[in-house]
Amino acid sequence: MSIDKIVNGLERIGVLGSPSSTTELSLDILGSAVEKKLVGELAFFKYQQEGKDNFALGQITDVELRNAWLEDPTMRSLARHKGMVNPISGQQDTHLGKMTLSAVFEKVNGNFEPSLLGTVPQTGTPIQLAKDEVIDEILKNYQKELFYLGNVYGSSPKLPLWFKHFGRGSNGAGEAYHLGIFGKTGSGKSVLAKEIVLAYSRFKEMGIFILDPQGEFSDGLRSKSTEVSFDTILGKNTLDFYKRKSYVIDLNLLTLNRWELFCQLLVEFRFFFELGIKFAEYQNVTADYVERFLRDSPKIKFENLNGNYDNNNTVLDKALDHIYNNIDRVYSKSGSGSQNVKEFIDEYKTSTAKATNNLYKIWHQVASFFIPDESHKKRTPKQIVEGVLNLEKGERYIISIDLSIKPEGISPFVWDEKIKPLIIDCFLDELIRNAERFYRDGKSLNTLVVMDEAHRLAPRGSIENSKKDKIRSTLIDAIRTTRKFGLGWMFISQTLSSLDRAIIDQLRINFFGFGLSMGTEFIALKELAGGDQNALKLYQSFRDPHSAFDVSSRQYSFMTVGPVSPLSFAGTPLFFTAYNRVAEFLKANKIKEKESTQ
Repeated sequence: MSIDKIVNGLERIGVLGSPSSTTELSLDILGSAVEKKLVGELAFFKYQQEGKDNFALGQITDVELRNAWLEDPTMRSLARHKGMVNPISGQQDTHLGKMTLSAVFEKVNGNFEPSLLGTVPQTGTPIQLAKDEVIDEILKNYQKELFYLGNVYGSSPKLPLWFKHFGRGSNGAGEAYHLGIFGKTGSGKSVLAKEIVLAYSRFKEMGIFILDPQGEFSDGLRSKSTEVSFDTILGKNTLDFYKRKSYVIDLNLLTLNRWELFCQLLVEFRFFFELGIKFAEYQNVTADYVERFLRDSPKIKFENLNGNYDNNNTVLDKALDHIYNNIDRVYSKSGSGSQNVKEFIDEYKTSTAKATNNLYKIWHQVASFFIPDESHKKRTPKQIVEGVLNLEKGERYIISIDLSIKPEGISPFVWDEKIKPLIIDCFLDELIRNAERFYRDGKSLNTLVVMDEAHRLAPRGSIENSKKDKIRSTLIDAIRTTRKFGLGWMFISQTLSSLDRAIIDQLRINFFGFGLSMGTEFIALKELAGGDQNALKLYQSFRDPHSAFDVSSRQYSFMTVGPVSPLSFAGTPLFFTAYNRVAEFLKANKIKEKESTQ
């Protein structure tokens, strides 16, 4: 069907009014449309520009009722006493709308090309409600590139989005994009993130690396269910459709390989406490001495941590000797602390039952995370990252590092705040190092790194923990430099105000879910949305999904800013309501599935 026939069949809701500009248009709403729900609707109009047909789309962000007669003080007083003032009340009402333009297309030789609103069309230009048919016709040459996460907010058409891989060639953006997904708990951001990762999974030349501190992604990838739900929307069924392989790596499949991390685990498993070092500060200082000794000793490798250093001593023995020789540097000479530690070490060295000693047990337990696996089922961070990025095989993988399950003997707080960041830092260093290597070789890394709970790793403000401060610095430097390497980052966070501003400033595409409309969150949102008051009002109209009467009627609404849609190249925010039924999502994106639970 031709575009003109489609346009002729669209419902007319108003005409272009005054005053209007090239950035915001005023609409005079027709009497036949005043009872319709208009806010959020995707509107459409056709106009002539330089002798060519142009087609503009945008969302209605505000509707205002005006009655000039009732604004007169006398009439207002009369209305206060009588309520209705006939024939003024109702009859003299005018409804004025505001439309924010998001995209303009020019028809050239039967095709549609991006254009701009270079002038304001004449008043009286018909404004119509857009439908899927008109959007499909305009974007008919790009249908294979489009992906759908939901419908236009407050409207029925699907909102077309495109997620391009970071390389060159077909469907490539030529560089990496950094993305942010923000929203309160329960706003739907985790499901949205999975769907976006699935959108990128369509490209076999693209690697995807997920750092998953809560197991949100890993659980779905592990699931063997033949049914598709939102929990498994990024899972075996959908990835099989795109012929992509995924792997979940947890601590049982991971071989750690940093002396800093080894000594930190010794601290947390109370190795130094068993030596008689009671104060946490002294334990950390002693751990630093042990770390330098292990790192600088040419005889000590991760492979022989539980083995011999020489014919007479194990590696544990030599580490204890080093503590013995340096413990006086930790304690003041006037105290007895260092002497107590030396006595504990002497007792252990002369013991005939070392294997039952807590020092021995703790050392061997910690060492088990670092000793390479002879069966080769376990991998180091370096091996895992290089496996994801192996271009020689012509296949990239989707890898999720599941850090939700902590080892026994470590408190949840210590695991979340001290150990997880160190493990994540191992992967960050390897990813950035490989990105630089690829770039030197003239290649694009073409990889997306997904970071859940990003505000924990890169919080705003001062950080007392020097290790976490290093991670934040690494992330800030990476997000500024890796775009040209083809390494993109997706940050998922519950808040805007708690994530470091240097990271937020570098995000190219943002999704904002419910829960950012108050206090410092709204101030941060206002800056990112460009200060468009009507757009912010539309965002504030989002309902809390959990205020719905039942699960099936929940609405997960989002505002998106950035070049994520062919309808947003004007730089204005777009609004959509995510699908709340799996079958709708799969059908819209033509993903075949065996069964659906919803």
